[in-house]
Amino acid sequence: MKKYELFTIIKPNLDNDEADKVVSRVEEIIKNLGGDVVNCDKMGRKKLAYEIAGFTDGFMVNQVVSVPADKIVELKRQLKLNESVIRVMFTVKEAA
Repeated sequence: MKKYELFTIIKPNLDNDEADKVVSRVEEIIKNLGGDVVNCDKMGRKKLAYEIAGFTDGFMVNQVVSVPADKIVELKRQLKLNESVIRVMFTVKEAA
């Protein structure tokens, strides 16, 4: 399985516990698709460079994940369906 970097911005109107639940839900989705979360960096609430969906800040989370290549489309679909997630960036992590 390839490693991917998943950068997620979560709505800022949630409190810290609710944001942690969203992160746990994303990790659960990854595990249900046969993947694994290698590293999770919760960067906290940050100001956005520009407004997204009416928000000027958000909870930012950077995760390194291993997911089977045939499950990537389903993972992206699941993330789009999550109303608490306002932006996702998904990239292939280069081998060191």
